[in-house]
Amino acid sequence: MANIFAFAETRNGELRKIALEAVTAARSLADVTGGNVDAFIAGAPGISGSAAQLAKYGADTVIVAEHPAFEKYNPEAVAAIVADRIRAGGYRVAIFPTSALGSDLAPRVAAKLGAGLVTDVTDIKLEADAVIVKHPVNIGKVLSTVRISSNPALVAIRANMFTPVEKPRAGAVQIAQPVGDPSASRVVVKEVKMGGGTKLDLGEAPVIVSGGRGLKGPENFHLVEELAAAFGNAAVGATRVVTDEGWRPHSDQIGQTGRLVSPQLYVAVGISGAIQHLAGMRTSKTIVAINKDKEAPIFKIADYGIVGDLFEIVPALTAAVKEAKARG
Repeated sequence: MANIFAFAETRNGELRKIALEAVTAARSLADVTGGNVDAFIAGAPGISGSAAQLAKYGADTVIVAEHPAFEKYNPEAVAAIVADRIRAGGYRVAIFPTSALGSDLAPRVAAKLGAGLVTDVTDIKLEADAVIVKHPVNIGKVLSTVRISSNPALVAIRANMFTPVEKPRAGAVQIAQPVGDPSASRVVVKEVKMGGGTKLDLGEAPVIVSGGRGLKGPENFHLVEELAAAFGNAAVGATRVVTDEGWRPHSDQIGQTGRLVSPQLYVAVGISGAIQHLAGMRTSKTIVAINKDKEAPIFKIADYGIVGDLFEIVPALTAAVKEAKARG
């Protein structure tokens, strides 16, 4: 029997979707081992109100660390308490998100524990005494299988790779005391700036409509925005060329040096398919490419390809999506 630890990320006092994905991934492993899932959440006083939701998705116990200094992400204090809980709990696997926060936290915890860590993981399983994970390498061209022999094994999962599944458990709340004084941390987060404002986050969006240089200028990006709006649950992305040219904010960039995304549907509008861009979105469940160049590399990985003028195709597609949604 092996117990699994899941770090539940929050933003502005609310659970992020990746938190439910982490608990779901942990539950799938615990169901195989016969162990329990302990979800960990840190925040300002009152964050314990999220425990019921974590239990709904499979947490047997929810470990809550409440402190005013946890209102914003506190790198040193959170890493200290998480490492302490993992060490004391004797967990076989600890699951984190591959997010901006998770990419800072997981290495800190791994260093404190002297444990192995693999990030950007798309699949996890247990084989005998080893944890086997898969993650993209070589700019996403290859899925590498990695065996983590350290105990515990730390894993950071890619968003949208583990669909949240409700498996209600007791979710008993256990209060955890901070290690030391969180208010005395050397590193203090003063402000968190959200690049997308109130827009749907690229890492959590089930649908992404992304635009490239084929749009010819920022004045034409409304075509991408209108198609995304027609879906209703879509975020807008862009290639590096587009963000470098200032057509879109850099927070919209998808690719090797931008966001790594895995939506259910990815619509590439006027994107040729440079390997750097493909590295950030090739794990999308379904890829639709729209490009007038039938030799564009994007078509090699697309599930559906439309060869033609995007200025004619995208408005027609937007109208079709609106009509389909109107019919229910």
